[in-house]
Amino acid sequence: MCTIENKMIRCLGLLLLLITLNNANAQKRYAIRPQKTLLQTVDTSLKQSVEQYKILMHHLQPEQWPRTFENGRLMTVTPYAWTSGFYPGTLLYLYEFSGDSTLLSEIQRRLKNMEKLKTVTVNHDLGFMMNCSFGNAYRLFNNPHDKDVLVRSAKSLATRFDPRVGCIKSWDEVKSLDGKRMLNFPVIIDNMMNLELLFFASKVTGEPYYKDIAIKHVETTMKNHLRPDFSSYHVVNYDVETGEVKSRETQQGFSDNSTWSRGQAWGIYGFTMVYRETGDRRFLETAQKMADFFINHPNLPEDKIPYWDFNVGQPGFNPPWKYDPAKYPVTPRDASAAAITASALIELAGYVKHKVGESYLKAAEAMLQSLSSPAYRSEIGKNSGFILMHASGGVPGNAEVDVPLSYADYYYTEALMRYRALRK
Repeated sequence: MCTIENKMIRCLGLLLLLITLNNANAQKRYAIRPQKTLLQTVDTSLKQSVEQYKILMHHLQPEQWPRTFENGRLMTVTPYAWTSGFYPGTLLYLYEFSGDSTLLSEIQRRLKNMEKLKTVTVNHDLGFMMNCSFGNAYRLFNNPHDKDVLVRSAKSLATRFDPRVGCIKSWDEVKSLDGKRMLNFPVIIDNMMNLELLFFASKVTGEPYYKDIAIKHVETTMKNHLRPDFSSYHVVNYDVETGEVKSRETQQGFSDNSTWSRGQAWGIYGFTMVYRETGDRRFLETAQKMADFFINHPNLPEDKIPYWDFNVGQPGFNPPWKYDPAKYPVTPRDASAAAITASALIELAGYVKHKVGESYLKAAEAMLQSLSSPAYRSEIGKNSGFILMHASGGVPGNAEVDVPLSYADYYYTEALMRYRALRK
C-alpha cells in the first residue's frame, strides 16, 4: 500500500513539475532591444499625453466619461458604457509614468464611481471596463479592495458563459447588418480581450473555474472565428442548443468575409495574452499567424496605420450594408487598430525567437513612430485633450469615423509604456 501511495505521490509531483515548467515557459522572455531615438520620442509623447489628459479632465463632469471628439464637440458616456474603463486606465499609465498627483486624484474619483459596475451582467465588456481600470490600479497599488472588485467583476462576466456553445455570449441578441436575421448567440472577436479578467480571478482566488471557461472560449474562438489564412471574422452566431455555427458575419467591418482591422488587432492581442497566462503554444502560434497576416498584408499602408478594414472596396467583398464609396473618397484609417497591435507586438516579440521577435518589434516601432507624429497625435490643447486622431469606430453605421477615441488613447499609452519598459 505504501508503495502505491509513494508512486502516486511521485506521479503527482512530476505532474506539478510539468505544469510549473509549462507555465514558466509562458513567462520566458527573449531579450529585445529598443531604439534609443524612439525611446526619446516615447518619453516626449508620454509627457505630452499627461498635459492632454489634464485638459481632458477639466472638460468632464463627474458622471461623464470621454468617448470621442466629433464635429467640434466632446462626446461623453456614462460609466456603464463599454468604453468607461479606458479613461481611468489611461490616467493610471500616465500616473505610473509621471507620478503626477493631479492624475491620481482623478483616478481615485473615477474608480469610486465605477465600483458599482462589478455586478453588471448584461454584456461581455466587464473586462474592458474593469480590468483596464481596477486591473491597472491593483497592478500599481496592490490594494486588496481593488482585487475584490475585480474578482466580483469576473464572477459577473462568467454568468455569460454557456457550456453548450463553449463561449461567453457577447450581446443578448442583435440584428444582422442587413437586417434580415436575428443573431441569438453572437460572439465577437473583441471578446478575447475580456478574458484576462477571468485569468486574474483564478490566480488570486485559486478557483480554476474562471480560467477554465476562458480557455474553453479561446479554443472555440480559435476553431470558429479564424479563416485558413488566420484573418478573423468579426461575429460568429451560434445555435445555443447544439453549439453549431449558424453564421459568420460582421457588424463593424466592410463585409462578412472581409477583415476588420480592429478585430484582427483584438485577436493578436488576445491570443498573445492567453499564451502568457497558459503557456499553451497553440495560442502563441495563433497570435503569430494573426500578427503575420496583419503586418504583411499588401493593403497595409506604408506608415503601418491600417485602413478600418483590410478589404474595403476590393472585388469579392460585398458589404451587407449600403456602401457609398463617394461618402469616403479617402478610406478612413483606424489608429486604434494600430495602437492595439503595436502594444500586442511588443509583448509578442518577447515570446518568440530573436529574428521573428525583431520583425514584430520593428513593426510595432513603425506604428509607434507614425502614431507619435503630427499626422496622428493631437496638438496640446486640441480635440478637448484626446491624444490620438484618425481612429474609426463603426463605419457601416457612420459612427465615430476618423475621430479620436478613448480606446485608441488607452492602447497607445499602454504601448508607449511597454516599449519604455524594454530599456530596463
